Amino acid sequence: MTTVLGLRLRRPVPALLQASALPALGLLIGLGIWGLAVAVLGRSVPILLEFSPQAGFANLASGLASGVLVRHAGASLLRVGVGLVLAVLVAVPLGLLLGLKRRLELTTSAVFQFIRMISPLSWMPIAVMVFGVGDLPVFFLLAIAAIWPILLSITTAVRTVDPLYIQVARSFAAEPLEIVTRIVLPAIRPSLLASLRVAVGLIWLVLVPAEMLGVSSGLGYLILDCRDRLAYGELTAALLVIGLIGWALDALLRRFSFSATAVPQLS
Repeated sequence: MTTVLGLRLRRPVPALLQASALPALGLLIGLGIWGLAVAVLGRSVPILLEFSPQAGFANLASGLASGVLVRHAGASLLRVGVGLVLAVLVAVPLGLLLGLKRRLELTTSAVFQFIRMISPLSWMPIAVMVFGVGDLPVFFLLAIAAIWPILLSITTAVRTVDPLYIQVARSFAAEPLEIVTRIVLPAIRPSLLASLRVAVGLIWLVLVPAEMLGVSSGLGYLILDCRDRLAYGELTAALLVIGLIGWALDALLRRFSFSATAVPQLS
């Protein structure tokens, strides 16, 4: 453990500098390539100059100052949260059941694999017919996108739980619910968190087209609105917000995934 200015750091200073400097360098290189590409291509297609980094960050600052981007980003994050919660409420119990009941998994595997291979966006017409326009079809599409990685990951993880833990629990006369809550769930926690990371990534990809289903807020709606108004600088700012929020969500879940440990306990 290294001490710097009275602060104790778990990693050496060179490692901390490298962990922060290299990503920053990558971002600077990416910005340079972006600006160079826009400058070169903008000579033949002048409209592309509105997608430059300068225009994007200028509109990002003004959008944040006016609160427009914050409002649309908040609406999108709310839909992401609802879609993820719905997916977890369906996928976690079903994944536990399939993992513990091998015959049931074999019976349903073909059906689930068939449905899983259908793109979530393919459900758009059905979602609109059933739920109408607004938030409900968006929630449905986001939940459909997130269910499968969680379901498959939990089913596989449950089957890899050490049977010895379950045998010990049964020797203490543990009820089935106690076995699931005290043995199985702690053991599959790393897999659950990893699947949530994948699920959020899929939700974030589906979010923008899903928010084109008659809603009047959200980053997907904002992109359509900017396109209709030919406000390409604002559209670039919206793309920056989508990328930044997606990166932040993935980094947060990655941190939780790496820190998760499976320690089954009987008490």
